[in-house]
Amino acid sequence: MVFYHGIILPENLLAMKHKISIIVYITGLVLAVSFKSAYSQELSAREIVKKADDKGRGQTSQGVLTLTIIRPAWSRSITMKSWSKGTDYSLIYVTSPDKEKGQVFLKRKTDMWNWVPSIERVIKVPPSMMMQSWMGSDFTNDDLVKESSLVVDYTQKLIGKEKVRDQECYKIELVPLPDAAVTWGKIILWITIEGFNQWEAEYYDEELNLVNVMNASDIKRMGDRDIPSRLEIVPVSKKDNKTILEINRMDFNKPISENFFSQQNMKSVK
Repeated sequence: MVFYHGIILPENLLAMKHKISIIVYITGLVLAVSFKSAYSQELSAREIVKKADDKGRGQTSQGVLTLTIIRPAWSRSITMKSWSKGTDYSLIYVTSPDKEKGQVFLKRKTDMWNWVPSIERVIKVPPSMMMQSWMGSDFTNDDLVKESSLVVDYTQKLIGKEKVRDQECYKIELVPLPDAAVTWGKIILWITIEGFNQWEAEYYDEELNLVNVMNASDIKRMGDRDIPSRLEIVPVSKKDNKTILEINRMDFNKPISENFFSQQNMKSVK
């Protein structure tokens, strides 16, 4: 028998009390650590957007793509090769159809040029044309060469989670910074929780009217990652119009020299 806080207790009961206290303490400690770990894994909206942007962009990328423009009375396809390095360098070479074959689009930092072989001229694309249609499609020049950055040029706000076409997604609102050289007044972006793929997007003009809707689909293995291989842009005010971008092949993080992205190379790249 022993005294415990003035009470006589059997030794085995006191030992049991100490064991229970230790178990309670350890359990509380484990729960606290688990809570802290779970909390620390919560990502900010900016981190989610950056993960998706980095995944789709890579340190470098090079691939083959097909762009199909669909209109009520006609459709046509453009095949191209593309190369990019980070957010500053991008080059697109059109391989078909014959009418456009050989055209090259180059972006170096904030400047963009277009090589037109039929007139043998390099044309500077002014910033005011970055939001213009690319080759008559529903994609803009900015969409293809990714001039603006969803990470740098916008503020990001997580506004919820939603299921979109069988994918659980983060729903994020992007609003341009006051001094950002972008045209969209707002973007709503759905990024998959598993895989961090840009899965759906709504693009609004400066008056916050919905202009375009983008849907991604058909996730495939490209290089070292799984990404949507099909992007569809639908302009909401133009019935039966849409443009589909299909990624036929894409490799990431293979070395590409900055010298590759030059006006001289525009005339010889194949």
